[in-house]
Amino acid sequence: MTQHMMLQVQDLSKTFTLHTQGGATLPVFDGVNLAVGAGQCIALTGASGAGKSTLLRSLYANYRPSSGQVLVRHREAMVDLTGAEPRLQLEIRRETIGYVSQFLRVIPRIPAEGIVAEAAVAGGMDAAQALDAARALLRRLNLPERLWSVPPATFSGGEQQRVNIARGLIRSFPVLLLDEPTASLDAENRNVAVALIMEAKAKGAAIVAICHDETVRAEIADAVFDVSAFQVAA
Repeated sequence: MTQHMMLQVQDLSKTFTLHTQGGATLPVFDGVNLAVGAGQCIALTGASGAGKSTLLRSLYANYRPSSGQVLVRHREAMVDLTGAEPRLQLEIRRETIGYVSQFLRVIPRIPAEGIVAEAAVAGGMDAAQALDAARALLRRLNLPERLWSVPPATFSGGEQQRVNIARGLIRSFPVLLLDEPTASLDAENRNVAVALIMEAKAKGAAIVAICHDETVRAEIADAVFDVSAFQVAA
């Protein structure tokens, strides 16, 4: 069966320019080609420093690639994210691409349930419905109810990661980027996170994931993509 293509990377390269070191350059990868269809999960592999996180951030337009294209299906048209204007990039992030990092960027004074619900409201969900959905996800991820109304700045790493997973998966994004989503979780909550990721796949999400846990990777990934093969020799 031919998959509905959601994300295509064509001849992508990334080199950092170190302005504080006289303009020295640090090449990361070159000539990356990757395609991800609806309902498919590709796991990025490779040694530390191979450029996995840099590639993932390039797919989200956090980093601007040095050359090449990142084509994402947005509103049924393939859009080059690398050449899109900032307003369109923000629209694509809001509607099409979800991102779950291993670290929660804490919003001061906003409770955990509000951080999760806000992501759903941004997608058009009614505020009351979003709050109910947020609480259901936090309950499923075993975050104690006493913490739902607390800003997560003082949470443990595992607790913050569960808030982050709930925030990223409360909506059905067509494309999901996952950066070590289970790194700080115990076995029970890791299994819940895997189940949520598999449910997103079943709904048709195209997923690119960095996952060093081999067991989790084997459960969620349909294929692996070795970024080391595109690493530029020093």
